[in-house]
Amino acid sequence: MSMGTPWLLARDINLGTSVAGVLKMYTGMAMTEYEHQMNEAGWVIFEKAVDDDLVAEMKADVFKWIDICESYQVKRGLNDAGDGTAHQTVGGNDSLDRFYHMHLFHDYIARYFDEKPYTLCCSTPTAGYARKRNYLHSVHRDIGTYIPGYKARLNMIVMLDDFTVENGATQILPGSHLTEKKPTDEEFEANLVPVTGPAGSVVFFNSYLWHRGGQNKTEDTRVALTSGFTRPFIKPQMDYARMLGEEYGRNLSALTRQLLGYNSRVPVNLDEWYQPDVERFYQKGQG
Repeated sequence: MSMGTPWLLARDINLGTSVAGVLKMYTGMAMTEYEHQMNEAGWVIFEKAVDDDLVAEMKADVFKWIDICESYQVKRGLNDAGDGTAHQTVGGNDSLDRFYHMHLFHDYIARYFDEKPYTLCCSTPTAGYARKRNYLHSVHRDIGTYIPGYKARLNMIVMLDDFTVENGATQILPGSHLTEKKPTDEEFEANLVPVTGPAGSVVFFNSYLWHRGGQNKTEDTRVALTSGFTRPFIKPQMDYARMLGEEYGRNLSALTRQLLGYNSRVPVNLDEWYQPDVERFYQKGQG
């Protein structure tokens, strides 16, 4: 990494404490530094924040989900052989679920959303195949509506392989979350920053930030879990609570119920509407 790169590195405390059989990892970064970096550059990186064993499990489960979603893509005629992406990979009772249940970065995500509730907007594993392209390689931002100064959505990338320039690390345009206008290809090329780091690193960036996937010029696949978080009153890409069901939800912690949208559901009939406060589909404080 070059010394001039506009990012902040987290301290990997990694206490290795086992709680209910789940490895808990703790990663610290001064909140003032986090906020400054997110406000000015629009992104931060926590290096080696996820344990190697969990990274290996998550990588295997990403490939599992990509195979599942590839069958849908081919069946629906969306492409011929899958594009190396999977979508809405929640509820598989696997390491991806376990990672979400850990809420490793809850304090930072909550601070981004002004200490207000937030929900999972999308869960999208990706495999950057060698010398292949997909829709992620075009310059884009991950939210269509732009409200100046309003933090509507937050992106997260968990690196499950080393991210290097050669294997197509995500490219971002620092500071571009502060303007609505899409940069020209020439502007993006001249000012982009490749988001490189070792496997287990976690990147957060403002979803207004213009970015794209880099081109993998190696012979190896580069794997990541990408996710989006948003405010509860903004529609997620998938209705996770309805997809997973109430029985599934009863076994979740209060924070995971919040994350998966169980506290911001929309009633579909009067019986669901007229409920005591504790049973309401759309809970107080959701915005």
